[in-house]
Formats: sequence, structure tokens, C-alpha cells
Amino acid sequence: MTHKIADRKIINVVAAVFLKDGKVLATERGYGKWKGWWEFPGGKIEPGETPAEALKREIREELATDIEPGELLANVEYDYPDFHLSMQCFRCDILSGKLTLIEHEAARWLSPEEIHSVKWLPADVDILAAIIKTLQPTHP
Repeated sequence: MTHKIADRKIINVVAAVFLKDGKVLATERGYGKWKGWWEFPGGKIEPGETPAEALKREIREELATDIEPGELLANVEYDYPDFHLSMQCFRCDILSGKLTLIEHEAARWLSPEEIHSVKWLPADVDILAAIIKTLQPTHP
């Protein structure tokens, strides 16, 4: 979903955060101005969609995988040069599918130590600390 506030385009998107074996899935964009940058997969919320519906559709389109969105991990507000991004990041579980790359160049499961080894999109950088905290085991 896209709208304008005070002559600035606002794009509402959702992102999937997949966690497995102490690692998080990152995908490399395969198109557009930000080609080669890494992100959490997802995309725009279309008119009439809930965030969960948008996330299910986007991941089916981008990764040929059916998912179940879970808890909201973060809301990210980020000003890019041409627009404002409002992103809801959800922890997601894979229901079926093999994470087939349709729109992305590459995908990697990154440990907390590796998470900064790729060039993240600026908005995605804002939630890396929370992701690292989620991945690290808690000690009593």
C-alpha cells in the first residue's frame, strides 16, 4: 500500500524473519536500484490486505514457500531519498516449500557473528540488533 503525507510518498511493507538453528535468513535483491543489497524478504501491502495476508502472498511469489506469520518483531520507519518506508517485521515459520529463489540473487542463513558480513538495505539495518538478541541463547 502506498500513500502520500506532506508530499512524501509512504510505502507500507512487511518483512519475514526466518530463524533456524541460531541463524536468520537474508536474501540478496536481484533487481532495481538496490540490486545486490541484502534484506529480509517481503514486500508491499496491497489495498485490502492485512499484513499477514501480504506476507504470505509475497513469500509465495518470491520464494515459492507457504509460511505462517507469527509475532511482530519490529516496526521500522525509514526515510529513503525518494520515499518513506514503513515496515512491519514478523517472525515467520515455514509451512511448506523449499525457499526457491525467484526474485533474489542469493540467500544465506547468517549467524549472529555473520549478520554484518552482507550489505543490508538501510531500513533492514535498524532491526539487526533485535535479531541478534533473539538469536543468542539466554542465560539464567
